[in-house]
Amino acid sequence: MNPEIFDAIAQIEKEKGIPREYMKEKIVQALTTAYRKDNAGVTENIFVELDEERKEIRMYVQKVVVEDVENPTFELTVEKAREYAPGADVGDAVNIEVPTKDFGRIAAQTAKQVIIQGIREAERGMIYEEYSSREHEVLTAQVIRPDPRTGGSVVEITSKGETVEAVLPPGEQIRDEMLNTGDRVKVYVIEVRRTNRGPQMLLSRTHPGLVRRLFELEVPEVGDGTVEIRSIAREAGQRSKIAVWSNDEGVDPIGACIGVRRGRINAVTGELGGEKIDVVRFCEEPDEFIAQALAPASVLRVDLIDTKSCRVVVPDDQLSLAIGKEGQNARLAAKLTGFKIDIKPESRAEPV
Repeated sequence: MNPEIFDAIAQIEKEKGIPREYMKEKIVQALTTAYRKDNAGVTENIFVELDEERKEIRMYVQKVVVEDVENPTFELTVEKAREYAPGADVGDAVNIEVPTKDFGRIAAQTAKQVIIQGIREAERGMIYEEYSSREHEVLTAQVIRPDPRTGGSVVEITSKGETVEAVLPPGEQIRDEMLNTGDRVKVYVIEVRRTNRGPQMLLSRTHPGLVRRLFELEVPEVGDGTVEIRSIAREAGQRSKIAVWSNDEGVDPIGACIGVRRGRINAVTGELGGEKIDVVRFCEEPDEFIAQALAPASVLRVDLIDTKSCRVVVPDDQLSLAIGKEGQNARLAAKLTGFKIDIKPESRAEPV
């Protein structure tokens, strides 16, 4: 085994970041696998020594010295043992060097495949570690083709020089959004799973977490924690509501999220295909929070029935606005607050 193997290990470590100790383990595994391929019955009595300083690889099979050999795979006679270790006697273990150049063609091919597979496994493991740390974050994906199997889109994501393919399922795409080859879109990483074929990323364009992360990217006060997003309700592609709060009296949380001339919120809606976003103020008192959540409708009063339901009274001319098209405004307000909301016009409300 010549020094080029050690040079290759160093090069792989430099170019791919695979630790040399890992590659040395794979070389040992490859050589022992190759030997066993040519020598049936060999189990634990084969070992390999790698001398990185001298750039030498030596392989040995260990046998026990006996008077009468019953199993030549593990035993040898005193006479034979002394050819390798003068002075060897019955009961001693003798290491016999194996010339790897004597490996058969199939065994050598097996060794090569073990090393190649080891490199692939290491690369997949490193990619998994990189992307698993990006769970619940927003990444930029480029659409490369439609996925006929699922009806979704196959996308490429690049991070730190490593590119992986992932599928954006149809159920995680914004309704009526047309994605074309070459489009670059923001996606939310729900989960990263380890599989035999490499990391599998579960991506979404509909997850509420995408709205949260986009505001963190576009609004410095949200990114540094000065403004907190306390709750999000979303019907992807149509409308979202977010409840914001700040313990800094000098900061207007709603104004910070909207930005000058709506610049910040427009940047977020632009990433979401024009999805409308209502920013409301979070309140600790449930009745105040529910009133805020029904914006842009005006609320006259909120009567709490129990810890999960309430009755809301609005001016007669605000009823349709409070309910929203197909009930969307009321539905999102209920998701945002966690309350079941019964909306009544003032003319039909019970007196206090």
